Amino acid sequence: MVRLPLTPAEVERGQRLGALLRRARGERSMLLTALDAGVSPETLRKIESGRVATPAFPTIAAIADVLGISLDAVWSEINRTDDGVRSAGPTQRLAS
Repeated sequence: MVRLPLTPAEVERGQRLGALLRRARGERSMLLTALDAGVSPETLRKIESGRVATPAFPTIAAIADVLGISLDAVWSEINRTDDGVRSAGPTQRLAS
């Protein structure tokens, strides 16, 4: 399967997602967070660092649930622009 290169907007959303998850995790252990969400610590590390810019939806849903973040809050955060305005987009993808 050939994976298309990510657009700059997708990379930016991935970075916002990672930052949101890091903030929400706070002092909580990455290992315990990952295990509670049913993902590997390396997967969580890659998502938080922005190396995986378009993680699968069930992965984000599980992590958000463990951290007590609503999916609405995740969606709002990753689709905002630096000036605070939400970018347009039901056509934007959260995961691939």
